[in-house]
Amino acid sequence: MTRVLVVDDEEAMVDAMAEGLTARGFEVATVTSADAAFSMLAEGGEVDVLVTDLDMRGMSGVDLCERVVENRPDVPVVVVTAFGSMETAVATLRAGAFDFLTKPFDIDQLAISIERAVQHRQLREEVKRLRRAVEESKKFEELVGGSEAMKEVHGFIDRVAETDATVLITGETGTGKELAARAIHRRSRRHERPMVAVNCAAVPANLLESELFGHVRGAFTDARADRKGLFVQANGGTLFLDELGEMPLEMQVKLLRALEARTVRPVGGHEEVPFDVRLVAATHKDLLASVEEGAFREDLYYRVAVVELAMPPLRARGADILLLAQAFLEQFAAQHGKPVKAITAPVAERLLTYAWPGNVRELRNSMERAVALARFEDVVVEDLPKQVREYSPSHVLIAATDPSELVSLAEVERRYVERVMQAVGGNKRQAAQILGLDRTTLYRKLDRWAQPAKA
Repeated sequence: MTRVLVVDDEEAMVDAMAEGLTARGFEVATVTSADAAFSMLAEGGEVDVLVTDLDMRGMSGVDLCERVVENRPDVPVVVVTAFGSMETAVATLRAGAFDFLTKPFDIDQLAISIERAVQHRQLREEVKRLRRAVEESKKFEELVGGSEAMKEVHGFIDRVAETDATVLITGETGTGKELAARAIHRRSRRHERPMVAVNCAAVPANLLESELFGHVRGAFTDARADRKGLFVQANGGTLFLDELGEMPLEMQVKLLRALEARTVRPVGGHEEVPFDVRLVAATHKDLLASVEEGAFREDLYYRVAVVELAMPPLRARGADILLLAQAFLEQFAAQHGKPVKAITAPVAERLLTYAWPGNVRELRNSMERAVALARFEDVVVEDLPKQVREYSPSHVLIAATDPSELVSLAEVERRYVERVMQAVGGNKRQAAQILGLDRTTLYRKLDRWAQPAKA
């Protein structure tokens, strides 16, 4: 129940407001002087909203408002007055009042103003809580989040960083695999040496060998000078191979040899160059499934997957979504010079409901868009991308009594398998484990459902 403190030096007005607000479900306390109201608040009185008259004997409503804003900024102030000039309204708002009403007013109008003030207060408190949580979570590198899933990630990184074990980081696109790799490096004994990163999917296959191992002058047309490869550049530090699952098979053979020999041979060269690096790799693919399909070498898989870290998808991280949204909001508000401070409750609801197929990267882009479009201090639903605004979660089954809405057992199976595949981000091995199927059976079902229906 919302607790309202009403102050007016006219007892009849105090009683009228108290009666009307009580009838509308508010818990109301009354005083007849600004001094008494301030004393109650200064002593820690539990009040959600202060409603004060402007023109009172002794301390005025403006003075009371200023003192409350300074000493109890958690309590919003609604000012009511019989003197409704523009100058008066500006003075009260400058003093920090949340709202300004002119007598005579409808009690419903006052109730609406109080409810809005309470929502504003709750939003400010939530922003403070989120900011504290963001700062707390930032203590663990750049991996913002306090969910159980992220606590497990933090603990894993702490344990594995102390070693030189090769780490394979798995997870859907946009889950923060590179951030995890950098956290491992920064917490390792190699942190004073470089961490060198390369995206195996972004380098053309014919250039990847030169990128990793280097080349000597004249090795190919544009090789005008000797060049050290990334293995040598990262010597003493960490080499991060992102999207390892995209590496061509012929390059996988050479990578495996380099990892086992701890030497590389530059393209066009004849001498082996030793290196000392810790390897961290990442992929969004199911590498074991790729091994079965012949797209990834089994011996290389076991060489790089000494320790495996699975980054959780954003939809599995609960309230971390709001922590990240607040962190991105503050980042982009500062970057774009906009006075945007918080998200509204309806926005929070949309963010928590949406499935986030693009994970943290999609949330980041969505918040940058929202800040860019925001017209107020708070991000509203209209500022969100259309797919987030209009998202409605899918349901495998509908609790229906109408026979026309019920579906066949085969359709139930198809919908459930699709739902599991969505939940695990397309990881067929994990989906097969959840469904209790062998992967061959799952692949066959997926292939069958992917075929267009025959006429």
